[in-house]
Amino acid sequence: MTAAINRADPSATTPEEIARHLKDAFRSHPAGVAVVTADPGDGPVGLTATSVSSVSVDPPAVAFSLSAASTSAPRIRAAEHVVIHLLSADQLELAQLFATSGVDRFADTTKWGRLPTGEPYLLDAGVWLRGRITGVLDINGSILAAVEIVESRCRPGEERTPLVYWNRSWHQLSENSTVPKEAK
Repeated sequence: MTAAINRADPSATTPEEIARHLKDAFRSHPAGVAVVTADPGDGPVGLTATSVSSVSVDPPAVAFSLSAASTSAPRIRAAEHVVIHLLSADQLELAQLFATSGVDRFADTTKWGRLPTGEPYLLDAGVWLRGRITGVLDINGSILAAVEIVESRCRPGEERTPLVYWNRSWHQLSENSTVPKEAK
């Protein structure tokens, strides 16, 4: 019979400990980088997000979260549609721009345009997903948005090196970062 393992680091039980563990856990959990843009009717708005996740293929749906403290949050929440751009490593400048507060993210009109439906989109994004916000949930100072995808672009055959955010830094994945499969 195997004895129980005695761990020196017990599980967190207080709200403060749990919050610290959550921050530490997700700091070391890499995430793809996206820029979310919209126009609620008063001009373009956008932000960098590392919380985009696929929810469903049929119907196609994704979700993303943002801080309710973000100055962009109320305007994105007010929009009917958003465009989610999945960024590659060569688009680090866009990720940084849309992550910076207090700047005009749409000042350089050579970097973005409008879709025929009116939403702002990033011209160089190899992948974008336009979707209708179908639900919003307020969770302790954060907003979780559910989005049904109604239009998409993914340039076929284009090699994209993903931009990843990990441990408070930008990274890229490559063939060299692949973990080899173990022989069975």
